[in-house]
Amino acid sequence: MGDHGSKIEISFAGRFASSAIAASFAELCTIPLDTAKVRLQLQKKAATDAMAMPKYRGMLGTVATIAREEGMTALWKGIVPGLHRQCVFGGLRIGLYEPVKSFYVGENFVGDIPLSKKILAGLTTGALAITVANPTDLVKVRLQAEGKLPPGVPRRYSGALNAYSTIFRQEGLGALWTGIGPNVARNAIINAAELASYDQVKQTILKIPGFTDNVFTHLLSGLGAGFFAVCIGSPVDVVKSRMMGDSAYKSTLDCFVKTMKNEGPLAFYKGFLPNFGRLGSWNVIMFLTLEQVKKLFAREVPA
Repeated sequence: MGDHGSKIEISFAGRFASSAIAASFAELCTIPLDTAKVRLQLQKKAATDAMAMPKYRGMLGTVATIAREEGMTALWKGIVPGLHRQCVFGGLRIGLYEPVKSFYVGENFVGDIPLSKKILAGLTTGALAITVANPTDLVKVRLQAEGKLPPGVPRRYSGALNAYSTIFRQEGLGALWTGIGPNVARNAIINAAELASYDQVKQTILKIPGFTDNVFTHLLSGLGAGFFAVCIGSPVDVVKSRMMGDSAYKSTLDCFVKTMKNEGPLAFYKGFLPNFGRLGSWNVIMFLTLEQVKKLFAREVPA
């Protein structure tokens, strides 16, 4: 609340812009960890040679291997569609969260919003946003999945825009929405886990004497959001990466069953540490940036 009976408001355009800026900045800072995560998730157990050592081992090991074999720039593969994705997906899912939450509780609601309504709002905005942004996600995963190629073998895509047009030309418009099932499931679930837990953790911390709505509170809330998001979203994340990076699976269920049968339940938590390193740091950077950028778009209106 402002002074003299005024209150602080942000328009939807302001929410969308601040969310897109914060999400894009977080993406730029953490995409090397995301590239490592995708490579670890796509790495299958060698079925033929039980003695074969996996190429990628651990988050930092994977980052080091990619940098050594393919150069440092390979760690930022997929950054262009990654930024496309965050502008569209981040802007919509985070920007719509407050209005959708208000819609679910009713405009005259007073007091603490129930956690169930926060989760419902997160599920709704996550599903809506990724339905629009799925092509950007597909192109990002395809570019990240491409490792060092043997001499003389051309790359499938020369860049992000070439990847969009090549997939459209060779596989049809529908192919840009490959993996939409697990992707909607993953992003609705992770969005709800991130936004609802950030909201809830921040609300809980602010009730503790001595805590105020400052950077330290935002930091703790962002870490909590990242942890819950990884615990809940890791299995659907693995299935999504595999379906987008490998056309061998017929459906979401087929990918789930084959992964479970061939590699056991722990395969769904492959890349857990890089995933937490990525999502934890992503959430901290995103929420810290968001809380600051929102101030640029806030305006006082009479109460």
